[in-house]
Amino acid sequence: MRSSTIIITAVAMLAIAGAGYHMMGPAKLKAPVTQTNHDNEKTANSHVEQDEHGADRILINDVKLAAAGAVLAEAGEATLSDTLSFNGVLRANQEAVVQVTPRFPGIVRSIRKRIGDAVTKDDQLASIESNQSLTVYDLKAPISGTVIDRQISLGEYASEQKPSFVVADLSTIWVDLSIYRQDLNRVRTEDEVLIDPGDGGADIKGHISYVAPIGSSDTQTAIARIVLANAGRLRPGLFVTARLVLAKRNVPVAVRVGAIQTLENKTVVFVREGGDKIEARPVELGESDAKFVEIRAGLSAGEPYVAENSFVVKAEMGKGEAAHD
Repeated sequence: MRSSTIIITAVAMLAIAGAGYHMMGPAKLKAPVTQTNHDNEKTANSHVEQDEHGADRILINDVKLAAAGAVLAEAGEATLSDTLSFNGVLRANQEAVVQVTPRFPGIVRSIRKRIGDAVTKDDQLASIESNQSLTVYDLKAPISGTVIDRQISLGEYASEQKPSFVVADLSTIWVDLSIYRQDLNRVRTEDEVLIDPGDGGADIKGHISYVAPIGSSDTQTAIARIVLANAGRLRPGLFVTARLVLAKRNVPVAVRVGAIQTLENKTVVFVREGGDKIEARPVELGESDAKFVEIRAGLSAGEPYVAENSFVVKAEMGKGEAAHD
């Protein structure tokens, strides 16, 4: 009888011990899950945070900004302009273009210069054997400039009726703008024009030197011409855009047009703060032109901001908000 009691008691103790182990197991497994969730929440919060004014901030360094094509600039004073926009084309200054024609017809015996070569006055361009005297004479550059065309080849017949070379002095360039009839009464000689060559550089300032007295029946436009000094940036034949300046006004604080973004129904500029922080700063806008926007409140002169490709920062903030949610 005693033996049966002992056995029953032992079985009961083992059952109780098993139940206790089963109850402790899940409790030990819960701790890592809770810690993991906490870490994820901490990581999300470190990506996008808010400053003391409630504005969103993000951590993004200059290397990542540059790799994404974002450009930083400083807010500051700018001149806003009321303008008219026109299309135009670059042309060689026709007053500095010379067609070089052989004095006597003959066979081309040598060619010294090719298209694109720079020449100085009296440089040898080619040698031609005269059909009349059978002597060889030199065809020389009449001005200093650049060879922009060549119409002869070695061994062929060169005629005095056709230019063999065209040499142009490209130190000055014509910009011919097409002006529609409704705008002609607003265009005058000496008016200031801002030329955008489309190469990513700054605009080139010029003044209208000539307005054609006749128009084109095909395009119903007339030519307005600007003469620009050329250091090699301008190439004849390429198209440009231009803005005729009608009025100007200075503003104390402005940013580039590409800096303006909308975030959570607020107009913001992404401002670089200390370290790698960028803040989505709410701003109040004023007047604007094709290049700049006046900032009336929210940003001070001298503060660095993302001036171009600011959508990159907006996208990064969107990722951070999604991770936080």
